[in-house]
Amino acid sequence: MKGEYIMAHELEIVDGQAQMAYAGEVPWHGLGVPVSNDLSPLQMMDKAGLNWKVETKPLYYKGTFASDVNVPFKKALVRESDGKLLDVIGSDWEPVQNEDAFNFFSEYVLAGDMEMNTAGSIREGRNIFALAKVKESFELFGGDQVDSYLLFSNPHQYGKSIDIKFTPIRVVCNNTLSVALDSKSGVKLSHRVKFDADTVKETLGIASAKLAKYKEAAEYLGSKRYTVDSLIDYYNNVFPRTSSKKVDDGKITDKVLQLSKNAKDAYDAIELQPGSNYAKGTWWQAYNSVTYITDHVQGRNADNRLYSSWFGGNQVRKKNALEKALQFAEAA
Repeated sequence: MKGEYIMAHELEIVDGQAQMAYAGEVPWHGLGVPVSNDLSPLQMMDKAGLNWKVETKPLYYKGTFASDVNVPFKKALVRESDGKLLDVIGSDWEPVQNEDAFNFFSEYVLAGDMEMNTAGSIREGRNIFALAKVKESFELFGGDQVDSYLLFSNPHQYGKSIDIKFTPIRVVCNNTLSVALDSKSGVKLSHRVKFDADTVKETLGIASAKLAKYKEAAEYLGSKRYTVDSLIDYYNNVFPRTSSKKVDDGKITDKVLQLSKNAKDAYDAIELQPGSNYAKGTWWQAYNSVTYITDHVQGRNADNRLYSSWFGGNQVRKKNALEKALQFAEAA
């Protein structure tokens, strides 16, 4: 993934060093350790400063008579290397070690199917992420290249799920796309069950199959043209208006003015976004106008936008945007 996507202000800093390693371009913030793209997963983990374990410890509070009283059904999740408290968890919470998360990629890397790309620690060590580039990509419409990545998010935080998913990137604009054409494009796991890498890999399936299915959907979107009316309807579906005032059925200009702010941003971006010359006037561009503004326009800063695209509300937004674009394309 391009360096400008890395979450600078979210990165954990230990002894003045950002806990991140990256292959390729230097991030805009200049933080992290540059590495070659031929590292093993465990070498990448080590370079990113993530070669540490977590452990659970009993939790106590001061009783009435100054004695320590054990807190039932709760434990402290602590980083072994420095004793840092990461969170308070339930007694049935199963931590996944960083080494297990990175070893998940070993089979793919050894087979030559992927290469480690980026890894880091964000939110004070409470979320560890690893990103591998799938050695397959495709090109659409005479030059619109889409690469594929596998993202593993390993949170050391109560209430957060392990999240493993394929994440396509549109190279021309670095948009993080949605591959969620079915429920098996990603896997979320609760910490209440033991992590089983083999089961997850079986559920994820083969990267090339996911990418081929996504390419088919992209080509279909690029073959269907939108009208201005249908485009406005699409944006109103993806970014619903909060006002209860009825939308004017009159002039196009009036309909555009009544769009929500985010919908208006997408409407303005459709002919100005990077790569707008590919499959111009089609639902591929309509969909990408949504991914473009969520990655590059919305939110307080680039850090928040990426976190939301990977782990938060924007990933849901993009999934919905893709599904709606396919529906509108079918009706075109």
